[in-house]
Amino acid sequence: MEPVITITGTAVPLDRSDVDTDQIIPSDWLKRVERTGFGQGLFSEWREDPEFVLNLPQYRGACILLAGPNFGVGSSREHAVWSIMDYGFAAVIAPRFGDIFRNNSTKNGLVPVVLPAEVCETLLRGVEADATVEITIDVRTRRVQCPALGVDVEFPLDDATQERFLNGLDDIGITLQHEADITAFEATRPSWMPTSR
Repeated sequence: MEPVITITGTAVPLDRSDVDTDQIIPSDWLKRVERTGFGQGLFSEWREDPEFVLNLPQYRGACILLAGPNFGVGSSREHAVWSIMDYGFAAVIAPRFGDIFRNNSTKNGLVPVVLPAEVCETLLRGVEADATVEITIDVRTRRVQCPALGVDVEFPLDDATQERFLNGLDDIGITLQHEADITAFEATRPSWMPTSR
């Protein structure tokens, strides 16, 4: 996982609430065995509509997804996070996330930013009116700033998750921080016990 410190860029306004993981990445995309290529399946059923927001040229290249409340609810498929990241998004801003989706996001490097509903509404409407509006998400200071829309607000992020992002640590990376202790412990294990060798 790569460190995530600051994300600055344009956004896509997905003005829908209760978006579940099956809508994010439909089940027919779950046959792949690798973690790449899922961006093509992101909202694939909705993208059949030429007027769907991801099909609009003014939002190409955006790195932030603005969503409505209860984003990422439903089943626990990690593919939903993979598809969002593979498409090119580095963060999702919403008033609320599904718990499992949020957890999967933090473990894969996608920043889930919870903001008050009225701030999300300001960002959504502002980006709908002007696709060039830039938003900055600062993981170090836990702030979202959008000067063009008068937004400068703190977002909740626990210390452990913040450290995970700032240092680019997935679960394996966190474990490997204790490699010396693990090696020392393994060296003292009786020979009759199972080993990893």
